[in-house]
Amino acid sequence: MNIENMRTPQNSGDWGKVKAFFDVSVEGFSIKGFKLVDGINGLFVSMPSRQGTDEQGNVKYYDNVWIESKDLRQQLNNVAIEKYKASEEEATESSETMDYDSVPAADNTMSSETTPETGANLTQDNPPNNPSEDTANTDAQNNNTENVKQFSDDDLPF
Repeated sequence: MNIENMRTPQNSGDWGKVKAFFDVSVEGFSIKGFKLVDGINGLFVSMPSRQGTDEQGNVKYYDNVWIESKDLRQQLNNVAIEKYKASEEEATESSETMDYDSVPAADNTMSSETTPETGANLTQDNPPNNPSEDTANTDAQNNNTENVKQFSDDDLPF
């Protein structure tokens, strides 16, 4: 049993309780869609599943893969958790060992020769495209405020 392609979120908490997605290869088979979930009793492996409905029409998820043997299921849990913790340690070590002094500082200075002044394009020689269009747009925006309905606390659904 081999864990392949373990994917973790970029930022902690991005995926909620799901800590990683991964695939498992076993004797020539590759099974995709496993999840490592942080439950109330710790980390566990969630099987690949599909969404369906039960008899009452409620949304329910059905496992695509079922492991009959408790020992095999426990082995999969252990291997996945070990791989996840190893990848977390590698990420922590790589972020701690990064030498920020070797990263060149960005040049944030701006040259007035390359940056035009604000409003330089609005001169007498360069008027707006069509002044009648600009006033028409402004009038339309002003008239639109008349159609806005005020609301009260009675309009809120909760």
